[in-house]
Amino acid sequence: MKNIDNYDFTGKRALIRVDFNVPLDDAQKITDATRIDAALPTIRKILAGGGSTILCSHLGRPKKIGEPKLSLRHLVPYLEQVLNTTVKFADDCMGQSAVDLSANLKPGEVLLLENLRYYEEEEGKARLPETATDEEKAAAKTRVKASQKEFTKKLASYADCYVNDAYGTAHRAHASTALVAKYFPNDKMFGYLMENEVGNIKKVLHEAQHPFTAVLGGAKVSSKIEIINNLLSKVDNLIIGGGMMFTFIKAKGGKIGGSLVEPEYLELARNIMEGADKLGVNILIPTDAIAADAFADDAQKQVCQSDEIPDGWMGLDIGPESIKQFSEVLVNSKTILWNGPMGVFEMCNFQKGTKEIALAIAEATANGAFSLIGGGDSVAAINKFKLADKVSYVSTGGGAMLESIEGKDLPGVKAILED
Repeated sequence: MKNIDNYDFTGKRALIRVDFNVPLDDAQKITDATRIDAALPTIRKILAGGGSTILCSHLGRPKKIGEPKLSLRHLVPYLEQVLNTTVKFADDCMGQSAVDLSANLKPGEVLLLENLRYYEEEEGKARLPETATDEEKAAAKTRVKASQKEFTKKLASYADCYVNDAYGTAHRAHASTALVAKYFPNDKMFGYLMENEVGNIKKVLHEAQHPFTAVLGGAKVSSKIEIINNLLSKVDNLIIGGGMMFTFIKAKGGKIGGSLVEPEYLELARNIMEGADKLGVNILIPTDAIAADAFADDAQKQVCQSDEIPDGWMGLDIGPESIKQFSEVLVNSKTILWNGPMGVFEMCNFQKGTKEIALAIAEATANGAFSLIGGGDSVAAINKFKLADKVSYVSTGGGAMLESIEGKDLPGVKAILED
């Protein structure tokens, strides 16, 4: 497979699928440019190699073509600043401006296309009113499927090669992430961000050094079932924290007060614990918790055994005994995967568990372990505690990263790897 380090971009127009789905304030100013910054090394490499770049992305979920607040035009000033060059803008990704500007693009120049999702063909989903009949839905589905091919073909016609650097959308089988690659059988590749994401997840799931510890947290067991099922045959230790821990504790007969629980998943939790035992996996569930009498930062709180939480109280963080036990396991691990906080870390009084786990992962990394952090809340936590540079890799993927951990093939990745 070609990559951008061994591809000759001289005189080539590169269509780059980037993930510029960044947050904007009411004045349409970027409030967090992380996703744009992550794509800059790929863009700069292609420009330095004598190529030109055609950047395409979605922004938000527009309901119609031309929704002003979701125009990628708002990103042009920042792109011009960080790339130190003029950024041309095509005000319609399927319009004549996109055709003309891409055709006349010279080496070293940058073109940004308007929001791909202005067109329903990008996602392959018809936009219909809620009152649409089944017949109307079926007809619209057929129509969009037919027009999606022309949409994809036109998008491909703008360029000589295709680079996917949008890992955050790699789990979507959209026109610009999976379908367009077919038009570049010998000229498609990952950008640096995608290559790093795919490589680091592979390192954890298929090349892990042992002991391998996975830390799973967050609110619900239901959102982590497939992840747990895929990891049980790979890990030595599975640490459970966050709100989901109480479904496991309840499944063992514990008293959890008003803590979050999913009653319909109690049997599943029991099966997971039994499965871990049969596989020889050390499953660690918190033995103590910080309980509060209300879901508020200024609530009354107490440390109690995690299976003896009084009525009227709810567990909002793991306790000191659990922190000590988990930290010891993490510091002695060689591979660590962290997805999900240990408690309500957004509240200062219930952030200690998450912070201490993050510090233990940082210490393990300093000792030579490979650590991968992924999922929105875990990434937010590692950034909040200013430890992102103390771990091996922080994934930008969100849903894409989670589906990878579940063992699923991502359409955006598969499209590049297949012949």
